[in-house]
Amino acid sequence: MSDSKRELTTPNGDARYVRRDEQGRFKESDDVGRSLAQDRRKDARTEVKSGQGDRGDQAKR
Repeated sequence: MSDSKRELTTPNGDARYVRRDEQGRFKESDDVGRSLAQDRRKDARTEVKSGQGDRGDQAKR
């Protein structure tokens, strides 16, 4: 698993979360709307750092 942060891109008006590999190419891509909807449906068992939201939930502040 890569520890690179997700970044938000909006090519052609389509918002996506992407991760890049060491060469800067897209490694993983997720639709923002689907990602946020799935996040609301489930509680994660894992706590993660900022930028890694698809791999767990962040600690409550």
